[in-house]
Amino acid sequence: MRRPRTVTRRQRLVSRLRLHPAQAVAGGFAAAIAAGTVLLLLPIAKAGPGGATFVEALFTSTSAVCVTGLVVVDTPTYWTPFGHVVILLLMQLGGLGIMIFASLIGLLLARRLSVRSRLYAAAEAKVLGMDDVRGVIRGIVGVSLVIEAVVFVLLTSRFLLGYGYSIGDAAWHGLFHSVSSFNNAGFALYGDSLMRFVADPFICLPIAAAIILGGLGFPVIMQLRKELRHPLHWTMNTKLVLSATAVLLVVGSVYITAIEWNNPDTLGRLDPGARVLAGFFQSVQTRTAGFNSVDIGAMHDETWLGMDVLMFIGGGPAGTAGGIKVTTFAVLFFIMLTELRGEGAVNIFGKRLSRAVHRQAITVVLIAVAAVIAGTGAIMLLAGEDLDRALFETVSAFGTVGLSTGITAALTEPAQIVLVLMMFLGRLGPLTLGSAIALRDRRILYEFPKERPAIG
Repeated sequence: MRRPRTVTRRQRLVSRLRLHPAQAVAGGFAAAIAAGTVLLLLPIAKAGPGGATFVEALFTSTSAVCVTGLVVVDTPTYWTPFGHVVILLLMQLGGLGIMIFASLIGLLLARRLSVRSRLYAAAEAKVLGMDDVRGVIRGIVGVSLVIEAVVFVLLTSRFLLGYGYSIGDAAWHGLFHSVSSFNNAGFALYGDSLMRFVADPFICLPIAAAIILGGLGFPVIMQLRKELRHPLHWTMNTKLVLSATAVLLVVGSVYITAIEWNNPDTLGRLDPGARVLAGFFQSVQTRTAGFNSVDIGAMHDETWLGMDVLMFIGGGPAGTAGGIKVTTFAVLFFIMLTELRGEGAVNIFGKRLSRAVHRQAITVVLIAVAAVIAGTGAIMLLAGEDLDRALFETVSAFGTVGLSTGITAALTEPAQIVLVLMMFLGRLGPLTLGSAIALRDRRILYEFPKERPAIG
């Protein structure tokens, strides 16, 4: 007869100290923000006498690690080259950290399945090896560096040949903006962001391409790399991300361009070709990048509202983009469509959607809405801002976008701390919440009788 297993004191201690993956990633990002804050507090990081204030350093570090791009000081003039290098490293660390964590969560989920289910999942995805963690990390780093290198070459060449920069300046500006764009960070080495390049496709289009690729997510990029010519082999995730991204980019471009077409303070002063380019570029930025080639603060209120929606949705999962993610938005859309049709199961691209995903998507959206409402109200109370500007700033922070109507630096310090919390929550909230829900394993041994309340 087998003896019952005894649990030692050491095993109980290890069990208590073992962190949930969501707790581990939150702690890691908090540590990175703290380290960045300390580095930016050093006098060597700030131009001129003295050092940065705690709130300035904390806000900038959080914005860089959470790849947001909101700033309370002028990045090119306030920080020294040392400070710029710190911001660059924090952006790269934040972007890679999110992709690596999200992809490893996918592997962890796969390991919780049965052997047969794991084999089916591996054959279906054809993207990530279910047991090759090192391969996943190498793939993420390799893809990131390749895309950043290509954008770096394009931008450096343009700065060197088109604007007469020295080789050193062209290379530095090309490197900084390639890392910032692929990681959807939105930090720029110009006081006006990229407004001086509003009509230059050789600057705007490479940056836009890097933002889109970073926002697709690593699993989608890897599957496209292997199965580009075989769309029938694509997973539901890949199809949802690509189709939703394309639709939102087109809708956003048309919406922004149409409303701002005759606005003399934004697109109205440009020729038609430049207006289309600027409208497309700003639509791309709502994928959670944060650069601006026109004055966001001079846009119409209707444009802000549309951009609020796009920023809230964000980009693809397991990528550098923020927001609730396009897959969450698409899942809710198909759930609504199924309900309106009176059908039972939710079918997407010839596959039936798991009912567990229904609850996960609804949970993420409701919590995100609650966070945005709370943040907006707090900024209105602490800084006395109007609803439209406070909402735009809050959604931008929660969606880790970095676009601003120009009020960030003028906010009170308590309001800026609210934005710090919103950036941290927006960067880790949907991801950690989704992983916590997906990794939770609680078996219910009984069920209550069903009853249907009135809806609507």
